[in-house]
Amino acid sequence: VQLQASGGGLVQAGGSLRLSCAASERTGSNSAVAWFRQAPGKEREFVAAMRWNGARTVYEDSVKGRFTISRDNAKNTAYLQMNTLKLEDTAVYYCAQRTSWTVQYAQPFEYTSWGQGTQVTVSS
Repeated sequence: VQLQASGGGLVQAGGSLRLSCAASERTGSNSAVAWFRQAPGKEREFVAAMRWNGARTVYEDSVKGRFTISRDNAKNTAYLQMNTLKLEDTAVYYCAQRTSWTVQYAQPFEYTSWGQGTQVTVSS
């Protein structure tokens, strides 16, 4: 499956952005969809994940209460709504997918499909 990420941009601190991740094929109900991010000079880090059927959503601690992962089943598209953005949220954001949920949802190597990344820059 091919993933197309979009929605990044430049935003002031405190602002909001919504990222989208469109899949080229229908996403199975047990699939896992996740967002990761990578800042310059840092390793790729987990942001959020969800089971496609909505039964489970998880977030990295620093984004809890600010970011929301969701999906539109009819559009085969996942979203990451990012509110109250902070300078430290600046990174390239990637969406990822695998065909089944995993307890290792925070590990990049667990995912078989990746989007191309979209830049999010938060300014002061």
